[in-house]
Amino acid sequence: MAKTRIRVSETEENRKKLIEKLDLSTAEIGLTVRTTNCLEEKGIFNVRDLLNTSRAELLSISNFGEKTLEEVFKSLEAIGFSRPNREIKPR
Repeated sequence: MAKTRIRVSETEENRKKLIEKLDLSTAEIGLTVRTTNCLEEKGIFNVRDLLNTSRAELLSISNFGEKTLEEVFKSLEAIGFSRPNREIKPR
């Protein structure tokens, strides 16, 4: 008996990839331990949490300044998220 393969649409594959990226922990995207600890103290544990946090909220975290923010932006860009006007938005 032959098995039938159901082809997953490109849209569905892209959706799954996006969900996988959103579920990555802050440590998994290459942030330093110090940055990860700062974020976790504020309840930010994964990319989804990070994307739902404003720039102002991030900068309000103790020991979290412009250099740390730049580290976060670069790590997000590395996994496919851009930042028009220095805001974090999915591509």
